[in-house]
Amino acid sequence: MEKRRIGVLTGGGDCAGLNSAIKWVVKTALDDRLQKTRRIEYEVVGIRDGWKGLVLPEGEKGGSALRIGTLTEEMVRTWDRYGGTMLGTSRTNPYDPKNLCSETVLENIERFHLDSLIAIGGEDTLGVAHKLYLEGVKVVGIPKTIDKDLSGTDYTLGFETAVNVITEEIDRLRTTAGSHQRIFVVETMGRHAGWLALEGGESSGAYIILIPEYPFEIHQVNELLMEGRRKGARYEIIVVAEGAKPSGYTEVVKEEGIDGFGHKILGGIGEFLSKWISQLTNIETRSITLSHLQRGGVPCAYDRRMGRYFGVAAVDLTVQEDFGKMVSYRNGRITAVPLREAISKLNLVEVQTQYDTERYNGRRTIIPTIHGLVI
Repeated sequence: MEKRRIGVLTGGGDCAGLNSAIKWVVKTALDDRLQKTRRIEYEVVGIRDGWKGLVLPEGEKGGSALRIGTLTEEMVRTWDRYGGTMLGTSRTNPYDPKNLCSETVLENIERFHLDSLIAIGGEDTLGVAHKLYLEGVKVVGIPKTIDKDLSGTDYTLGFETAVNVITEEIDRLRTTAGSHQRIFVVETMGRHAGWLALEGGESSGAYIILIPEYPFEIHQVNELLMEGRRKGARYEIIVVAEGAKPSGYTEVVKEEGIDGFGHKILGGIGEFLSKWISQLTNIETRSITLSHLQRGGVPCAYDRRMGRYFGVAAVDLTVQEDFGKMVSYRNGRITAVPLREAISKLNLVEVQTQYDTERYNGRRTIIPTIHGLVI
């Protein structure tokens, strides 16, 4: 029986659902019944710390832990119950012009006899996977990002759990907001895409939702808040994505500089907005940044299932030698799209159909009509 080695890694920010995907890559690849029909015996190799594991497989200077090791079914048996990633992750970019090390990655793929790779990540991680594919590496991608901004798929691992966290945290904020008649500005993640803020805000019943796709006017935010007070509201919750910005402004950055993939380090729009609101309305306003809380915790049932389906599908593509693809969820079914499609553009909120620009909130009409007739 032919023997092959599959390497699996997780890159970028951690989130819920990653361990489920890893578990089901391992279980599907090692399934003894399936091996008989495939006539291929697979070994799954876990690569720690994302692409860093293929850049520095022996670990950091002075370290002793090898970043590459075999995964067994018994080892991963309970992994789907836990958040984060048991393999660890990093934002290492082998194609970073400042520290180009893609040749090292190619050498280590050959050194560790990896016949193929399964990369679990977002735009940056899968962007590296696509470049490696163009250099001849047999690679398959699994979509992961709580921002849900990858094209070619209706779902990315971690999103639903993150929305649940946002909803739960805002539910807790309501007690103190109502007790003190305060306005709370809750800052979520979302660099370019406002899905987390929008769906988290809709789920929690936020009064105002601000997204990167539609610059907001501060005077309109204040008018909406005062309108709520005139109607008898004791408090208001505003949800704002980290990449949202007032008209005429750029994004608010937490610190100067960029990461290995060229991204600004965003953060602070919540505090910026709360100060303006407090100053212009004379209503006590506080801000809170959920930050990495959105990534943490155990995966919800949906992310556990989607991790399973994506992991199984990734092995299917590997067995079929249909490389250069990302597994995908589209129109209610699991399928696959070319990696180049997944990273070619961002999946953004469609303002015209999914956002109310007058209320700064989720849409209030869903089924389109013409002259009162449903179309």
